[in-house]
Amino acid sequence: MTFAEFRRALSAIFIGLALTMSVAPAAWAATVATVNGEPISDVQVDQRLRLFRMEGNNTGRNGAMQQLITEAIQLQEAKRLGISVSNAQVDEAFLQIARNLNVSRDRLQAMLQQGGVSSQTLQDRLRAAIAWNAVKETAVSPQVQISELELDQQAAQQIADFQKFDYILKEVIFVGGGGRSGQANRYRSSFAGCDSAVELSLAYTDVAVVDIGRRHATQMPDAIARELAGLNVGGISKPRATEAGLSMLAICQKVQAEDLTFVKGGLREDAGGDAMAKEAEAYLERLRSQAKIFYQ
Repeated sequence: MTFAEFRRALSAIFIGLALTMSVAPAAWAATVATVNGEPISDVQVDQRLRLFRMEGNNTGRNGAMQQLITEAIQLQEAKRLGISVSNAQVDEAFLQIARNLNVSRDRLQAMLQQGGVSSQTLQDRLRAAIAWNAVKETAVSPQVQISELELDQQAAQQIADFQKFDYILKEVIFVGGGGRSGQANRYRSSFAGCDSAVELSLAYTDVAVVDIGRRHATQMPDAIARELAGLNVGGISKPRATEAGLSMLAICQKVQAEDLTFVKGGLREDAGGDAMAKEAEAYLERLRSQAKIFYQ
């Protein structure tokens, strides 16, 4: 793996995980800042700056310093809340990064060393990320409120006419894929309803009839939901290629029913993530405003 590939992969990992932290200062290192009495050394800043360069982060020395300050605040808050991070958790996170980069742990350490970065620098940043995630779950998540009324309104706006049906379905699968499209189409043209689906299948080889049960249109891909919306009870969809073979869906029952459950589930997840991020950012900003930060 080249350094360019490492930079892209590692940068993406840390953006996704919002990772942070620093190494403990060496005894001979000069202190360049303190956060609530906790020192940050010039060695830590230099190490973070080197890691930034490997990741393609161009915020420079000040960016490295500010990240270390943020990490110190995050770890101090975790300690205040009684949250600790074990070495095993950090080791597993470090190993997961190696897996994501498709390299061994030793290879990841060697790549860091080639960039002049101690593996401890990355491990310490992982420790802070794990701790801050725990802080968010403990102190931030309970503050996140999501309006069910707003979710209902948003979901209703997203539901199209073809998604306002509830079905009981059977699936007819012709094992073997595209080579059996002729048989699948003949089955479809002879189909006379769910009650005779199994009996009709006996005239063909390698055909399975499976009870799907109840499904709302919002649980299906739009293309399938559109097609089923245009069929009546007793109808069957056109053959579609799937991993199992050629699949057709037969409509055993169909009623008009607006169900917002599944659409709301996706909206709730999105809204919860956005609200959590905003609340966590505000929480961290409050901690930072209250912290005693001195530069030396």
